[in-house]
Order: sequence, then C-alpha cells, then structure tokens
Amino acid sequence: MCGIVGYIGFRDAYPIVIKGLHRLEYRGYDSAGVSLFDKELKVYKKAGKVSDLEGFVKDVDLGGTIGMGHTRWATHGVPSDRNSHPHASGNRKLTIIHNGIIENYGVIKETLLSKGHVFKSDTDTEVLIHLVEDIQDETGLDLREAVRVALTKVIGAYAIVIMSAEEPDLLIAARKGSPMVIGVGKGEYFVASDATPIVEYTKNVIYLNDNEIAYIRREELLIKNIDNTVQTPYIHELDLKLDMLEKGGFDHFMLKEIYEQPRSIRDCMRGRIYPEKGLVQLGGIKEFTGKLKNIDRIIIVACGTSWHAGLVGEYLIEEYARVPVEVEYASEFRYRNPIITEKDLVIAISQSGETADTMAAIELAKEKGATIFGICNVVGASIPRTTHAGVYTHAGPEIGVASTKAFTAQVTVLTLIAFYIAQQRGTITESKLIEQLTELNEIPELVEQALKLNDHIKDIAWRFKDSTNCLFLGRGSSFPVALEGALKLKEISYIHAEGYPAAEMKHGPIALIDDEMPVVFIATKDSSYGKVVSNIQEVKARKGHVIAIVTEGDTEVKGMADYVIEIPQTGEAFVPLLATIPLQLLAYHIAVMRGCNVDQPRNLAKSVTVE
Repeated sequence: MCGIVGYIGFRDAYPIVIKGLHRLEYRGYDSAGVSLFDKELKVYKKAGKVSDLEGFVKDVDLGGTIGMGHTRWATHGVPSDRNSHPHASGNRKLTIIHNGIIENYGVIKETLLSKGHVFKSDTDTEVLIHLVEDIQDETGLDLREAVRVALTKVIGAYAIVIMSAEEPDLLIAARKGSPMVIGVGKGEYFVASDATPIVEYTKNVIYLNDNEIAYIRREELLIKNIDNTVQTPYIHELDLKLDMLEKGGFDHFMLKEIYEQPRSIRDCMRGRIYPEKGLVQLGGIKEFTGKLKNIDRIIIVACGTSWHAGLVGEYLIEEYARVPVEVEYASEFRYRNPIITEKDLVIAISQSGETADTMAAIELAKEKGATIFGICNVVGASIPRTTHAGVYTHAGPEIGVASTKAFTAQVTVLTLIAFYIAQQRGTITESKLIEQLTELNEIPELVEQALKLNDHIKDIAWRFKDSTNCLFLGRGSSFPVALEGALKLKEISYIHAEGYPAAEMKHGPIALIDDEMPVVFIATKDSSYGKVVSNIQEVKARKGHVIAIVTEGDTEVKGMADYVIEIPQTGEAFVPLLATIPLQLLAYHIAVMRGCNVDQPRNLAKSVTVE
C-alpha cells in the first residue's frame, strides 16, 4: 500500500506521475518515489511527503515518456529512504512498485539469499522483483513470462507495476486482492491504484480483475490471466469530474466533504424514493425481491466507519422490516467458521469497495451459499463486481481519510434498504411509509440547517482542544453515532475517545469521569430521552463536562448541560443523519486547533487493501 501511478505514451511521464501522486496523497503514506526511463532506468525516492520527493529531484534531469511512481504506507520495514518504492532487481535492470503484502516473502527471500542475492531494503516488494530476475536468469524466459511465473509462486495480495531497462516501451501491471485501474488514451496508457490520477487525461478505464496481468505498450494493451489466457477487457466510462478532486475554497477536504452532505444525501435518494406514493425503488437489488421476502437473517459485514453505519442499519432493518440482523467486523468474521445458509442475506459495506477484510468476508459467505449485496461508493470497484447485487451511495469521491459524507451516505442507503425490504415483506403500512419517506426527503435541508451551527461548535471545540480523553454516549440508534463521533475525534485529533451505550456508563466508564472529562451525549427527543437525561445527571454529579446534542427547543437538557448543540426536529429513524453532523465539525475544529493534519492523519490509510 498505498498509491500507484504509471504512464506510457508520448508526453513527459514525470509531471503526470508526480501530479498523480499528489492526487493519491489522501490514501495515506510515509514515503514516495518514482522510476523513469530516459536512455537508462532511474529511481528517485524519499521518505516523507510527495513534496519532499519533489525537493529531492528538483535539480535532476527527469525526462522520459515512460515512468511510474508510488506512495508507501509501511507494512514490511520502517518508513525510510531505503524501504521506499520503487525497488530494483539485483542487476538494476528491473524496477517495481507494489501495493499489498507478499505473505511468503520470507521463504522466497531465504532461497534467493542462498543463491547470492543481496537485498537493500526490508520489504517484501524487493523480494518479488529479485524473484522475477532469478527466474529470468535460470530459465531464459522473457520478462512477460518471468513475471507471470513469479506471480504463480507468491502468496498474498498485490497490485504491481514493473519497468525494464531492456524493454523501455513496456509496462507490466498485475493485481490480486489490491485495486488497479488502467486509463485508455490515444497512443498512451495510464495505470493507477484508483481513478483519481487518471480522470484529468481520459474518461475511459479498465479495472483489472484478480489474477490478471496487463502488458502495456504505447499503442497496444494485452491482458491475460495468470494461466496465460487472453482476456477481453470491458472499458468503463468514468463518472468523475476533476473539480470533485479539488478543495473548492475550503481549508481541508474533510471540511468540504462535511459541507457536501446535503448534496450527497440527496444524491443517494434521487430516483429511489417517491414519498407521495409511499414507494422505494432500488434497481440494483430489484431482481432479488423474491429472495428478500423469504430471508431468515441479514448479516452486515464492514470495517471502521462502515461498521458504525451497519449498526444504524441494524436498528432500522429490525424496526421496519422485522428481519433479524447481525453486524460483524469483517476482519473477525472472515476468520471464524460462521453458520451461514442459503436463506441468509449478507450486506457488505465499503466506501472504497476494495477493503481487504470485507472482500474476504464476501468470498467466505459466497462459498456458503448466501446472497451478497454490496453498498459501495466507487463504481467499478472490486466489491460491486464481486457481489450478487447492490446499491451505490453516489457520494462522490471522498478525499479526507476520516470518512464523513461516506458515513451519512451509507446510513441513507441502509435506510432505503430497510424501507424497501419492509415494503416487500409487508411489514410497514402504506400510510406509515409515506410519512417516513416524507421526513427522509427533508433530511438534506435539515442537514443544511445543522451545518449553520459551525461557529457555535467551533467555540465549544476551543474549550476542549487540550483534553486528553473524551466519552461519547448515546442510546438506540444514537449509540452507533456515539461510536462514530469518538472515532472521528481520535482519528484526526489524536485524543483518546470512546463511544458507549449510555446505559453502560455505570458498568465501568463512569470511573473515568472527573472535572477534566468532557462527555458528549446524543440526547435528542426520542423514546430513550428520559433515560439519557438521567445519565446526564449522573455525569454532572461527578463534575463531568457535558456537551449535549439535543432537539431544537429542548429546555430540560439545556438546564443541566454545560454546552448544548441544537439540531432540527426529525423522526427517530433519521436522528443519526443529523446528530453526526455536529460531531464531525467538533472533531474537525479540535484537530485544526491542535495543529493536526486533518486530511492525512498519522498512521492511517484511506483504503485498507491489506490485512
């Protein structure tokens, strides 16, 4: 991991590669490097940011119309110049960049060491390019075949690009379990780990499938699978605009994406709900209507923020569709031997559609005969291509590492799925559905109102920017919102924060409360309101500082909380979509005040494509 860019064509490669690396900065990284060919194969790499690499090569000749670049998120070997990509073969005739993990690299490395290979890094990636070199030396195979044979010998995940000094008009790209997209131009091709570096140059892309290898020349693209069978690729047209990848006047991508939520939520619903008719239409899962009427159970698998969205979905689906729901961490689910039958529906949620653990959970569930739906934001990603059916969130690209609009988009889609299943199973009346969809249709405008609280939230953030711990508490479907609020704060401000069900406070966390502890409550007017008020009183009795998210016009909580953030009145089912907005803004402002890198928090990657 984490970012790959490659180019072959008629333009200078370096400007395209370096701009692409900047576009991929949101994925998270600790070093960057490029490889170019201009009379000879050159490698330049540097620990740190892409700007550090640019400074390092500012006085270097960077010519050449073929090149590749990489931003690394360390797996094997500490962040350093020597462990940065690209890596070279022992004879310096080959270079490679790689996302993923080669699990059996240790065994391969021992064999290569015994043959006299000398390694200059601690990475699994360098082992792979030495293996390709060794196969060529021992068998006399050409580069294309040597790469294919090498990939049959490795275990793990990879997205790789390889260049050769002896074949300077060839890029070789391959993938297994880690994303890779090829941009198709006229007399030129682009390679990247996602489409963001490509969209400026072409709208036509090919998503490589697992176990496929692409042999790319300026005027020719050949794709084979690992068994050496020629594949016929499908060319997708990108629905992505360049201005979506810019900050648009905001200080950070995260803030921009927080403010995009009225639009992204509306886009999730567009063409899918008809409030006046009491109708939900989800074309992506329409052919499974019969299945939905007879399922015994729904299992939601996800990681991180997507898991929190899944917890909200659990409340909604069980409430309205009356189907039992289990929400699983994909990373744990995949290593159990879960009981799954053909009458189960598995819903896999992933913003990127490339999350490694979620992909593995899907494969496990498919083997056991379950029907798999995907909820994903990226058209053409691995999860929508692997699942039986699904629903796109249409949130647009999310560049900030800490998810914001992706969360509310996922919750919106899960809400639609809950009502759709309820509609098919007859567990909701038409009048009730009309009422609920009418309220849901108003949510984008209510989110706009919630965003107007920004200055007030910024004032609260100043008071708590130097805190070292924070609790977030909620009940019912507001408990996942508390979890998500805590995650946002710890991700970008590095303040330790925990989310709990408010009723569980007395079972441990209450011991932490003192006059230094901020406690954030989601205390909106719903069926749990009275109980949450009691929890607030318990915190105040122990001198905790209470920040309360309340329904507009609330007077009871206002009389006891230290700080109150009023959000518009809405139905209980839709509180998560509103209550999360002030928590995102609170985390954002605290992080900025602490001088943290909001869009690229330390140690985090946007898309976790390795275990």
